[in-house]
Amino acid sequence: MGINEIRAAIEGGRARLGVEFGSTRIKAVLIDEAGTPIAQGAHDWENQLVNNIWTYDLKDVITGLQDCYADMVRDVKAKYGCGVKKLAAMGFSAMMHGYIVFNEKDELLVPFRTWRNTITGEAAEKLTGLFNFNIPQRWSIAHLYQAILNGESHVPDIRFMTTLEGFVHWKLTGKKVLGIGEGSGMFPIDSATNDFNQEMVEKFDALVADKGFPWKLRDILPTVLVAGENAGTLTEAGAKLLDVSGELEAGIPLCPPEGDAQTGMVATNSVRQRTGNVSAGTSIFAMIVLEKALSKVRPELETITTPSGAQVAMVHCNNCTSDLNAWVKLFGEFAEAAGVKLDANTLYGTLYRKAMEADGDLGDVMAYNYYSGEHITGFTEGRPLFVRTPESRFTLANFMRAHLNAAFASLKIGMDILTEEEGALVDSIMGHGGIFKTKGVAQPIMAAALNAPVSVMETAGEGGAWGIALLAAYMADAKDGLTLEDYLDQRIFAGMPKETVAPDPQAAKDFNAYIARFKAALPVEKAAVECVKL
Repeated sequence: MGINEIRAAIEGGRARLGVEFGSTRIKAVLIDEAGTPIAQGAHDWENQLVNNIWTYDLKDVITGLQDCYADMVRDVKAKYGCGVKKLAAMGFSAMMHGYIVFNEKDELLVPFRTWRNTITGEAAEKLTGLFNFNIPQRWSIAHLYQAILNGESHVPDIRFMTTLEGFVHWKLTGKKVLGIGEGSGMFPIDSATNDFNQEMVEKFDALVADKGFPWKLRDILPTVLVAGENAGTLTEAGAKLLDVSGELEAGIPLCPPEGDAQTGMVATNSVRQRTGNVSAGTSIFAMIVLEKALSKVRPELETITTPSGAQVAMVHCNNCTSDLNAWVKLFGEFAEAAGVKLDANTLYGTLYRKAMEADGDLGDVMAYNYYSGEHITGFTEGRPLFVRTPESRFTLANFMRAHLNAAFASLKIGMDILTEEEGALVDSIMGHGGIFKTKGVAQPIMAAALNAPVSVMETAGEGGAWGIALLAAYMADAKDGLTLEDYLDQRIFAGMPKETVAPDPQAAKDFNAYIARFKAALPVEKAAVECVKL
């Protein structure tokens, strides 16, 4: 579309808006009717550690939202010479999990407890046993039960419990709802009913019955909705809250607010069964859409859902590129000391491509990238290590490949549990993150590690704000009976270029052998944790 056509779409109220609250940035993306981003806005922010609780002030949530929206409007005016009065649809997304509770007067009872807090270990363990379902510490129900175990005085006064995007959606629409995917990070979902698991709800109510609370769990949980359902409209008060200029009109329909995991699935077109996506950065995690539920509780695997309610297994690892980046930085310092100034693309590209010349057995060198603990392999702390024998073939290629392999090692171990022990099938995986920027390196390594085709699309970089904008578009469009999966395939991603790398059989065999050596030498990492004290 040309500038005049885009301006006409904006002025005609046909654009759609998505806003996502990330850990360090609030981002807004405005899209046209084809799903193409046409304007953006952003607001930087940071969490705070208050009384040993990681939190964001809810006042900062609102002012950050307002600034992000205003920044998007400025972008529209700069590019197209018009304002934003009407929208076809909008949606909100945020970091999953956490704990936000209000009393009957809609007053916040305790500061927002984010996903980052690890203060619910006792509750998570007990609920996992009660439900026979893995309840991570981040989940809202773990926070609620831990508050009960702690005897916190606010618990009897709770009348509504939600998450960050649920709070924003409530303030703008008056509706206490969540998308089913975000709901699956509050409490387990029954995919047969697309609702919270009633049997588990009853178990929880029975567990706390002796406390005499004036509420049952259903009383304080939001209503969950699936993709495509209308989740309310922007009220007059909501419009004034979002757009302090007063230009935006009320009555805009909103899609169900969703979590960042779900918007990431949408942004990578990974919502169909047997598809998945891997996000690789400081940490690394894979989300695979399942054909059937897990056979039993797997501490290494979390179960959430897509925005349509299909079950998803998540393999989350704390460590990915931190150690790799540290070594690249060291080589950069050496180059600069030798009088050679290399930009980041040249430095990373040179070292990454050299890794592809490595021996199949990596010359018997081994790297552990554990900056922090790794639950997949049973570590609560980590120590970055590089290990070799006097006979190892210590070359730059083997050195770099060992560190690149290490970035995917823990993910591989978790994924093997999913595919080999649970029998989950994976037809395709979408990769996104900076590690894939150098073409022909991380992509084939991950394909070999997971023994599945790995694709990379440029649009994945648009992120979750684009993903929630697409969910808003899916709700607003005449879908002709299309499922979300078909809508994304046919209306958004059809013909969109992507690069796909199939696993090389020999490389996959080599990676399996590498993982066997990696597991066998884990006692070395354990000894380092025990002997090298921080």
